[in-house]
Amino acid sequence: MLRYLKEYTLAEYYKEDIMLDQVSYEYIDGFNSFLQTAKNCKNNGAVNLLCCMKNFILYCLRNEWIEKNPFKYYKLKEDHNKAKDHLTKAELDVLLDKAMPNSRLERIRDVFVFCSLTGLAFTDADHLRREHITKDEDGMVWIRKPREKTAVISRIPLLPQPLRLLDKYGEDKELQKTGRLLPVPSNQKMNAYLKEIAVICNIDKNLTTHVARHTFACLAVEYGMPIDILAKILGHTNANMTRHYAKFSENNISREMLKLGSQLR
Repeated sequence: MLRYLKEYTLAEYYKEDIMLDQVSYEYIDGFNSFLQTAKNCKNNGAVNLLCCMKNFILYCLRNEWIEKNPFKYYKLKEDHNKAKDHLTKAELDVLLDKAMPNSRLERIRDVFVFCSLTGLAFTDADHLRREHITKDEDGMVWIRKPREKTAVISRIPLLPQPLRLLDKYGEDKELQKTGRLLPVPSNQKMNAYLKEIAVICNIDKNLTTHVARHTFACLAVEYGMPIDILAKILGHTNANMTRHYAKFSENNISREMLKLGSQLR
């Protein structure tokens, strides 16, 4: 977010920084427009960034660094669109087991699966480096990485399959030259190749880079992961950003109701 703020301030005010008391309703509205036009942010993405900014402004108010709240009359409203595609466990299993016809699609499939089993966003997978991988005292391997979008730390314990994929590409000479851990292409190429993979796997869904992260979140909720824990893994600033995944947990609701029913007999 700080990078975007600097870019906006430089473009509109011809300097990288302004005083805190110069942050006004007009400044916030202009920054919102900048995010959704110059940076191609969707409304909800812009709202998330502005919420981070709002939290900082409230912190400044509490410390009496400023006297007025420029967000007082500025309304931040998320769009509630129809449910996005995500893979079921059965579909993800097909993707995992299906032999790809060439190494190009195999590498794309592997990146998608890695994101589906870690919750990493596409750009975070692209920027994943060795320093983001740590091991705790119990031997659990973790990803601890600031999100490229918000700089909030994602804390992700790695399952066996993502670990195997890191090992698989650990000896890749081209990746070693750049320090990258995964063979992530451009977003445009990734989405184009995912369409081929969907056909090969007979998955009648529009596979995109974001579907992988969405798949992880929906399956995590489906299998009973608490929203607060999921928020930490996804790198959300608060659990409210994560709660929209809960609407996909109908199987979980059914399972819990059956548990209740067994106790009431």
